[in-house]
Amino acid sequence: MNGFFEEVKRRKVYRVAAAYVIAAGGIIQLASAAFPAWELPNWALRFVIVLLLIGFPIALTLAWAFDVTPQGIKTTPTALPGTHRRRNVIMLVATGVIVSAVAGFFLLPRASARKIDKSIAVLPFENLSDEKENAYFADGIQDDVLTNLSKIGDLKVISRTSVMPYRGKASNLREIGKALGVATILEGSVRRIGNRVRVNVQLINAANDEHIWAEDYDRDLTDVFAIQTDLAKKISGELQAKLSPEEKAQMERKPTENGEAYLAFVQANNLSCAFEDLAKLKQGEQLYERAIEIDPNFALALARYSQLESWIVHTFDRTSERREKARTLAERALRLQPDLPEAHLAVGFSYYYGDNNYDAALREFEIAQRGLPNESEAYLAIGAIQRRQAKWAESTANLEKAVSLSPKDIFPLQNLTFNYAMLRNYDAANKTIDRALAIDPDALEPLEVKSKLAIFEKGDFSVAENAFEAVKSIPMTNEQKAKIASVRADVFLLERKYREGLQEAESLPDDLLAPIYPAALSGKYYLIGFARKGLQDEAGARAAFLKAKNLLEAQLKQSPDAADIHVQLAKVLAYLGEKDAALTEAQRATELLPESKDAFGGPEIAAGVAEVHAILGDNDRAIEILDGLLSRPSGVTVQGLKINPIWDPLRNDPRFQALLNKHGAEA
Repeated sequence: MNGFFEEVKRRKVYRVAAAYVIAAGGIIQLASAAFPAWELPNWALRFVIVLLLIGFPIALTLAWAFDVTPQGIKTTPTALPGTHRRRNVIMLVATGVIVSAVAGFFLLPRASARKIDKSIAVLPFENLSDEKENAYFADGIQDDVLTNLSKIGDLKVISRTSVMPYRGKASNLREIGKALGVATILEGSVRRIGNRVRVNVQLINAANDEHIWAEDYDRDLTDVFAIQTDLAKKISGELQAKLSPEEKAQMERKPTENGEAYLAFVQANNLSCAFEDLAKLKQGEQLYERAIEIDPNFALALARYSQLESWIVHTFDRTSERREKARTLAERALRLQPDLPEAHLAVGFSYYYGDNNYDAALREFEIAQRGLPNESEAYLAIGAIQRRQAKWAESTANLEKAVSLSPKDIFPLQNLTFNYAMLRNYDAANKTIDRALAIDPDALEPLEVKSKLAIFEKGDFSVAENAFEAVKSIPMTNEQKAKIASVRADVFLLERKYREGLQEAESLPDDLLAPIYPAALSGKYYLIGFARKGLQDEAGARAAFLKAKNLLEAQLKQSPDAADIHVQLAKVLAYLGEKDAALTEAQRATELLPESKDAFGGPEIAAGVAEVHAILGDNDRAIEILDGLLSRPSGVTVQGLKINPIWDPLRNDPRFQALLNKHGAEA
């Protein structure tokens, strides 16, 4: 052995081995960093390591056989007899193979190219301005940076809704990163003094709370877009995100050259996030109007303004004038900037909420999604259309994507819950709405959804009763109070507590309901009529139903193609004994929104038509419709049929009991 080691030393094999190990280590480190950026698969790194391992014994053998001299590469002179020579070469090769094998045992299982996690959350920027009303300006900077980043397909960017709860909270950034599912966090501050803006930002590694880089900007107000563009480029560079030419062009385009128009726009944008507060939404309308008055070519403001109008159409005011306004604003935005994704999103919502034109809406939403690959709202919109087209699996996948991009937003979780409930997957539905309640245990809409799931799955009213008790201590707007009272009245009637339901419905002031949502006022008198009928007060019931009829007919003059209003009027007419008129309205509702056109909203209309037939005593048709609804995705459940007093006219019909037994056994 002494002879072997002396020969290894004489032939300078040690030096070659050390140099090889150092060089191979450097190559592996370089490949680990570079391969993910080039998007090479992990096997590529393993292949490089295997080549280096195979090369080690070969390098040792070559070092043994040859020597580098001033005269060039020459064969190393032999110093030992032939037998020892063969033994030493065998030992050298065996040593090289063993070292490579041991190194491979440790290196190869761990050899996966270090994947850079290209995910980020942009936290609300702190307002350091002396004038605290400038907080909206800080939000505008944050929102625009986030919007620029969200257009980069190679990034995962968390939505504005999910980061806003962290405003002003000294939370642990590691916990925030974990909660939002991101690897990096951008936080910053904004100070505005007159027309000067100072922005300070830090990009932080959420895994270890270490600063990756920080940047300060001190610019004129008119340069604010240059700040946002520069930030987006630096962040994408740091995260090694690829930028397509289209993404780069979108990022560099200024939405407006006018600082005053921009300030009105960011204020309007903040207000338009108050989805259930009509007063704030109307303030947002005025500010959007101001922005486009100052700059008529402000395409982004036109698009967002159109979306706000479409939302008001969908939630509060389905008039033809407002629908036309939403469409006109969206089309103006698209003419100004045909490649603006937000304009396509706005056009899509005008088709969806304004016209129920789902095919046209889906085309626009898909164009918008390609330009806004990280926009939760785009995936939510696509999923909402797909379920109306009975594409339940695709819809659920897109809603799940919306949830992943906005994990702290209740609205996508509610919509995902609706999918599972329609499919009667109550386990998934309850788990999903529980995720929403974990975000905000006092959120009214998820509490309502949770309560209805318990009622229509199990006939369990305790969840609703507990929720009503819990919300008594929650501060609410007039709109929220009215909605809670309406839901509570509805639950009382399902429990056959007619007197309590009547008191709750009658406690709702007309002058509160009318400005909020016209359908709420007609709904009030329908509930009163239903309760009085349950109390055997036929005269009182008739008076309430007549009031509801007048209100619904007035609504139809404003919204003649609203299927839900037609079917509600049909029920009221049925209770008033106007059979032919009731059937005409029911038929009209079915024509406007058949299940063949809308697999999500259509079943609700069909269930309403079944109620009309039950009220009129046409058991055959009512049971036929219900049998179909129980056989496919819908909100109709066996338990709901058992408890709802509207189906009492069918209870003594053996076919109704057979229907309950049939579908109860299937469930």
